Amino acid sequence: MKISQAPAPKPTAALILADGTVLYGHGLGATGETVGEVCFNTAMTGYQEILTDPSYAAQIITFTFPHIGNVGANGDDIENASPTAAAAARGAIFRADATSPSNYRAQIDLSAWMRRRGIIGIAGVDTRALTARIRIKGMPHGVIAHNPAGKFNVEALHKRAADWRGLEGRDLAKNVTTLQTFTHREAGWEWPNGYATPNANGPHIVVIDYGVKRNILRRLVSEGCRVTVVTATASYEDVMAKNPDGVVLSNGPGDPAGTAEYTGPVVVKLIENKIPIFGVCLGHQILALAAGAKTKKMTHGHHGANHPVKDLATGKVEIVSMNHGFTVDGDTLPDNVVETHVSLFDGSNSGIALKDAPAFSVQHHPEASPGPQDSFYIFRRFVEGLKAA
Repeated sequence: MKISQAPAPKPTAALILADGTVLYGHGLGATGETVGEVCFNTAMTGYQEILTDPSYAAQIITFTFPHIGNVGANGDDIENASPTAAAAARGAIFRADATSPSNYRAQIDLSAWMRRRGIIGIAGVDTRALTARIRIKGMPHGVIAHNPAGKFNVEALHKRAADWRGLEGRDLAKNVTTLQTFTHREAGWEWPNGYATPNANGPHIVVIDYGVKRNILRRLVSEGCRVTVVTATASYEDVMAKNPDGVVLSNGPGDPAGTAEYTGPVVVKLIENKIPIFGVCLGHQILALAAGAKTKKMTHGHHGANHPVKDLATGKVEIVSMNHGFTVDGDTLPDNVVETHVSLFDGSNSGIALKDAPAFSVQHHPEASPGPQDSFYIFRRFVEGLKAA
């Protein structure tokens, strides 16, 4: 499927795909050019949280919802917990021009905020056709170029998109992880007061940061936990030196098989020593790899805030946020691993638990942000298990 679109009047931005497709539009955000994997996200809200999620490193996001920008941007709705992950998504694609902000929490308009963060955007694209193309043929490599003068070397940009190596086999966690250990004390947002900083005195959680979202840390604090965050390259000894009651394997970008080359042995030791583990997204995939399963690349991935997932233990269906382009191959789960959640979109694995160790994980994002709060209970389940132990 090849998209055909006439150039916009005086185009100031272009999207060039590796198959030669060229789409013109209006540039916003930062100027210049950037290359990445083009995916689509179906969420209707939360564009600021999406663009700051480190899991989107090396990706360009197509927003299927046409009206983006109406709530502006602020200093609170930023999901990267580490400054090294500040430039998460490489670019953004919109149907309509960003609207003016109209929200009491807005501090700046979307285009200016994107410019500050170095995110290149293009508006005026037929995102319905682009999304259909991704669903049929998979996530293409592409380049966004934003030039106010409207001059583009399409041949060179096409070559850059075609030559880009992609995400398979790549470890990107090292690009977005914290550079030093830190503690996190902020809890979840509550209207009208915002984020609280309670005097948490519950279980001590060590979070291994593969690109952790801030709201994962907030949910742990909201459950009364003391939270310490360590770098993705932390050794088993580094983790245990913090005397954790439990360990969280965070979300993050890239191919889990690449990241597992150095994180896998650490998680294997945690499993062998019966340290309670809770994995989210990339952390879920790393736990599965450490347990002996395999992962694989998806055609178009799961990116959105409206995905139905079934909890096989309770039969409950919850609507969740998802953001992943790789998945655990359910057919490769070893005998000591049980499948706990499945996607009702395509039947792919969305959760596991180990039978012989206190370890479980989910593929979706129970912290939401953006998205429904159906899965907050998973944090409570993890913390209550620690307290019971």
